[in-house]
Amino acid sequence: MRDFDAFNTMNKGFDFSQAVAEADRCLLCHDAPCSKGCPADTKPGEFIRKFQLKNITGAIRTIKTNNILGGTCGVLCPTERLCEEACSAMLKSKEMPQGQDRAIRIGEIQRFLVEYSWERGYQVLKKPDQNQGKVAVVGSGPGGLSCAAELAQAGYQVTIFEARPEPGGVIRYGVAPFRFDQTFLKKELADIEALGVEFVCNHRIEGEKGAEKLLEDGFKAVFLAPGLWKAAELIPGQAPIEGLLSSVDYLESLRDGRLEQTATTFEGKTVAVIGGGAVAMDCAETAARIGAKDVYLVYRRSYLQMPAEEKEIQAALETGIHFLLLNQPLDYLTTADNIISGIKIARTQLGNPDNSGRRAPVEIAGSEWNLGVDIVIEAIGNQAVPESPNWYPGVKTDGKHLIQADPETGETSVKGIFAGGDIVRGPSLVVNAVRDGKVAAQAIQQYLNQ
Repeated sequence: MRDFDAFNTMNKGFDFSQAVAEADRCLLCHDAPCSKGCPADTKPGEFIRKFQLKNITGAIRTIKTNNILGGTCGVLCPTERLCEEACSAMLKSKEMPQGQDRAIRIGEIQRFLVEYSWERGYQVLKKPDQNQGKVAVVGSGPGGLSCAAELAQAGYQVTIFEARPEPGGVIRYGVAPFRFDQTFLKKELADIEALGVEFVCNHRIEGEKGAEKLLEDGFKAVFLAPGLWKAAELIPGQAPIEGLLSSVDYLESLRDGRLEQTATTFEGKTVAVIGGGAVAMDCAETAARIGAKDVYLVYRRSYLQMPAEEKEIQAALETGIHFLLLNQPLDYLTTADNIISGIKIARTQLGNPDNSGRRAPVEIAGSEWNLGVDIVIEAIGNQAVPESPNWYPGVKTDGKHLIQADPETGETSVKGIFAGGDIVRGPSLVVNAVRDGKVAAQAIQQYLNQ
């Protein structure tokens, strides 16, 4: 039996001395531009100031009060293009717009303070009396967790309904274990449970008017945050092929007790991952770590156009992933037994910018070639489950089955039903879902107090 301890464990964060030394670099800006750069309003300028002044409990309270998933965001947020991008310690100027120094490592300090609270047993948030009525939350991803925690602190009795066996949504089932481990998640969830939030797992809110029935069952309001759990396909409607996996199914298999089985399947195999985003990098790196012989990342655009963060791309390269850039997958090759044997690919060149603002990949005529592989993972984006609008037929959705909700309140077309997270935005950052949950929680309180 292989030892997967390292695979299932995150790298250690700052220790106390490292966190203090980094916080001491903070310039204590009066207007704290870093705080303005946080979508979830975690207030890094405030918690770093308190930490620098040795008010550690106050710093932790600032984080957890403003962002119940402060630890998670400290680990998973692309802080270098959010709060840290705005950091004054970079000493930017017109002459040096890239900065003359480096930003304070805000995410690392934030993670340290949350972990320190667990180590010391600080429970900075207390469970209030739950006398404001019942609210239902559908989905236990970051949006649902954030909304539930905000409402629980305001005295509401909140129940989170989760379709899967364990809570956490995408941060449990959609992230590489060594990037975000179960032990950390359990502690973050425990902080939410301590506020009185109830989790009901293995409970799907589906079927005709599933969400609306919650209002009939005594819940005063509903927040919808089920996430996006259908993987986009290279060839929509593609019949099942043995060895062709979606990123959703593959990453979930690493988290739900099937890790050893998946590792056995991948050991010594040649694997191709299609895509250039964060999920593609996770798929490629994990495949290499569980024993694949060679892993190819096939991406139709260039290196600089990859949507993944630079640190994610570098981690994949350092793991030994082979990058096949400016290559467009066209079709799959199979054996007589319908087992994947390769990918038909065309080389591309960059043309004019498309709607994304990036130069569009244009296939080069006559450049087709075949890549022999044993396993293919499609990591080209997630979508709403096609039948999801049937679960809330009164709620307006768009052509992609995403819920139409007011971005400032989370209100939908049905009175008493609110929504946020990826089911509204499409694929986005954890911190944006946290923001949506907070916004909706405030709007729900206003709605119920009318």
